[in-house]
Amino acid sequence: MVIGALPALAQEPLPSWNDTAAKSRIMDFVKATVTEGGERYVAPEDRIAVFDNDGTLWTEQPYYIQLGFILDRVKTLAPEHPEWKTKEPFKSVLEGDLKGLAKGGEMGIVELGMATHAGMTTDHFNTIVTDWFTTAKHPETGKLYTEMTYLPMRELLDYLRANGFKTYIVSGGGVEFMRPVTEKLYGIPPEQVVGSTITTEFAIVDDVPVLNRLPKIDFVDDGPGKPVGINKFIGRKPIFVAGNSDGDYEMLRWAAAAKPPGFAMIVHHTDGVREYAYDRQSSFGKLDKALDEAELRNWLVVDMKNDWKKIFAFNQ
Repeated sequence: MVIGALPALAQEPLPSWNDTAAKSRIMDFVKATVTEGGERYVAPEDRIAVFDNDGTLWTEQPYYIQLGFILDRVKTLAPEHPEWKTKEPFKSVLEGDLKGLAKGGEMGIVELGMATHAGMTTDHFNTIVTDWFTTAKHPETGKLYTEMTYLPMRELLDYLRANGFKTYIVSGGGVEFMRPVTEKLYGIPPEQVVGSTITTEFAIVDDVPVLNRLPKIDFVDDGPGKPVGINKFIGRKPIFVAGNSDGDYEMLRWAAAAKPPGFAMIVHHTDGVREYAYDRQSSFGKLDKALDEAELRNWLVVDMKNDWKKIFAFNQ
């Protein structure tokens, strides 16, 4: 019986990670964190780990998954809005002109988001998102978006939780866009997801209480907004943080300044064969300032090409 149990007990953590310095640093940190009596021991209630989502837990190329949702919603709603045929940024979306869409900049994306995410109840929006994820596919791999999560990062989430960490998502993405799928994909329940929000208001409709989504931005959980969101919604400073872009810079700085020092990690997209290779010049997930300062601040930079055996579960 004992012999039969040995393979399961001896299974190496993080099996989709290569045996590189990156894996060792993560495991050394966790070991120090959970070793009672050690200098870097952290009580279970303070073992908070936060993860960006786009480009950290799932793919963000050739564009953010939520942008893919927005594009599909514009096409679905277009028959109700004939004026969109000649009005930007809707015209570019309907014509499949992503370069034209890009010319509209951030405000163009915001306008699309308000048109496709507001004007309904939270329950209705949840249903729309849930249904979309059952069939929506990545434009280049043809895989369901729900299959485009990073296997090594899912293993890391499991590994941290097995060592007493509580895991959160802290993302610039819409919180109500992520919540319907995060528990299934990552084991992170909706109440442990922090993201950007639009204004909602309570109403009684036909004697039924509802929350209506309004076309107004409430909170942007990106850049300096991430530490603010963590403090506001989690209430504890994380000791482990993972991101992949300059949008995570402030979150990385804040977590690394914990006492004792927290663990800050950057996922660097270096594999143009199994995924995408990009950093400083990318329109999505730009990594420039954070990459420059990573060595100075002792942040771990994970090289996807060299540190990961597999990227997606479907990779051979």
